[in-house]
Amino acid sequence: MNLEPNPSKPPAQNSELDIPTSGQPGQFDFYVVALSWSPDYCATDGANDAQQCSIGRKLGFVLHGLWPQYNRGYPSNCSTAKMPNDIKAKFPALYPNSKLYDHEWEKHGTCTGLTPEQYLAMSKRLKEAVIIPDAYRAPEQPFRVTAARLKQEFGAVNPGLGESSLAIYCSGSGRFLQELFVCFSQEGKPLACSSEIQSRAARSCGSPDFLVRNVR
Repeated sequence: MNLEPNPSKPPAQNSELDIPTSGQPGQFDFYVVALSWSPDYCATDGANDAQQCSIGRKLGFVLHGLWPQYNRGYPSNCSTAKMPNDIKAKFPALYPNSKLYDHEWEKHGTCTGLTPEQYLAMSKRLKEAVIIPDAYRAPEQPFRVTAARLKQEFGAVNPGLGESSLAIYCSGSGRFLQELFVCFSQEGKPLACSSEIQSRAARSCGSPDFLVRNVR
């Protein structure tokens, strides 16, 4: 969330949500679109990630992945199918790091029941369905915000997206914005995130407010 340690070691999910179970492709309850706050990753684990964190990149929210979820836990690595290079080429710059194409497909995409091309197309469609408020596009200065305020700001520019469809995760024991989860049905319609996701998010951002790091 991102949570990516470095370019040679693709990201894991938030440790609190890391409850993978074996599953059958296409059998899950809903999707999470995980949008990482890139400045947080670049200030921590991504210090050596030139592809995502070079000075001047100025990335804000970026796609970490599209994750099929159960109401509790999630399926992972449901097959050994690989992501063809020609399919990746059809979706340039979908992820902030090229290594995520393979990692996200192998861990999460294989559980969706979609083909590699369908998975990337769905990832792109749902990422682009979330409008980012102006304040979060490329802030030149850090600022503080509460979880409630962030949800209100996203709701204001995404009329079809209820606040229950959003879950905010923090790093640094609740001090910094780390990631935003947006929950969708299998058909791509916004829906409420599970109680598991919401409760873990609340524990993650337990402080009254948190800092949104600026882009670089």
